[in-house]
Amino acid sequence: MKRAVIFDFGGVLMKTVSQHPRHAWDDRLGLAHGSVEGIVHGSDAWRQAQIGKISVADYWAEVARQLGLSESDVQQLAQDYFSADRLDDDLIASIRDMRADGHTVALLSNDSPALADKLRTLGIADLFDPMVISGNIGAMKPDAAAYQAVLSALGRPASETVFIDDMPANVAGAQAVGMDAIRYVDGMDLPAALKPLLTSTESSQAD
Repeated sequence: MKRAVIFDFGGVLMKTVSQHPRHAWDDRLGLAHGSVEGIVHGSDAWRQAQIGKISVADYWAEVARQLGLSESDVQQLAQDYFSADRLDDDLIASIRDMRADGHTVALLSNDSPALADKLRTLGIADLFDPMVISGNIGAMKPDAAAYQAVLSALGRPASETVFIDDMPANVAGAQAVGMDAIRYVDGMDLPAALKPLLTSTESSQAD
């Protein structure tokens, strides 16, 4: 059996290519650059949304409260905030190649349950089986429970998987439960980095 490959989403498959839209909101609100991002993606409310403790609507309501925004303004912020995010088409093509070669490809992401709808809108939800999102399981990487959840959904032991994430702590968490793991760095040749991990396992299983 070929190894399953497990991808993170944000920072790997989806990248923020410019901070301009976020900094424009900092400027609009008279805040230092990075302040809006610190609230949108660095607040306790975001963590609570990522473990399913509060709804996405309640999360954005808290963002609005902290920034002093109206309901319509925070809706505009939510749209603008992600406007410079881009899907990595080369990595998506690599995933399609892996699947064609018989590898199972899964997703393990720290995000709210709304990520599933986003993946469907992007037309890539069908590439991941399973798709495990922290907001649906109540555990975030690097908590061991997050990795165990995707392994359980795969029905595979850790030794039959390779995990890819851009955050060192999440890579270390995967290794701690027995997965091989690659820290993704923007621009790296990921298929080349994966090849020896996938090939060595397939060879050993054929022996």
